Amino acid sequence: MTLGIGSRVLALYCAVWAGIVIGVSFIATIAKFGAPSLTLPVALDVGAHTFAVLARIEWGLLALFAFLILVAGISRLRAVFFILLAAILFGEAFWLFPRLHARTVLVIAGQQLPPSPLHAISVAAESSKVVLLALFAVIESRSRK
Repeated sequence: MTLGIGSRVLALYCAVWAGIVIGVSFIATIAKFGAPSLTLPVALDVGAHTFAVLARIEWGLLALFAFLILVAGISRLRAVFFILLAAILFGEAFWLFPRLHARTVLVIAGQQLPPSPLHAISVAAESSKVVLLALFAVIESRSRK
C-alpha cells in the first residue's frame, strides 16, 4: 500500500510552511512593533516567545518534511533542500536565537545596547527559509511525479 505522496504533496507542504514563516516572522512581527501601546521591552518579550514557539513548530515541520521525502522518494535535489533548511534551523536554534535572547533580556532589564547585526541576520535567515521553501514548492509542482 502506498501513501500516494508525490511532488504535489511536497509542493503544497512547503508552500504552507513558507506561509507560516511569512505570517509569523514578517507580518506579525511588523504589526507587533508598529503597535503604539507596546513598549520595546514588551514587544521584544512577546517576540522572543513567539519565535521560541515557531522554532519548535519548525523542528516538527522539518521532521515531517523528512518523512514525506522518504515516502515520496529521496532525490539529490530533495536532500539538498532538506539539508539547507536543517542548517538554517540549526544555526538559528544554536547560534542566533540564544544571542538574540541574551540581548532581549538585557533590554527588558533596562540596558541600552549598541546596534547589532543579529536582527538583520535573523531577517536573512527567515527570508532564506521562505525562498528555499517557495523554490522547492515551485520545482516540485512542475515535476511529473
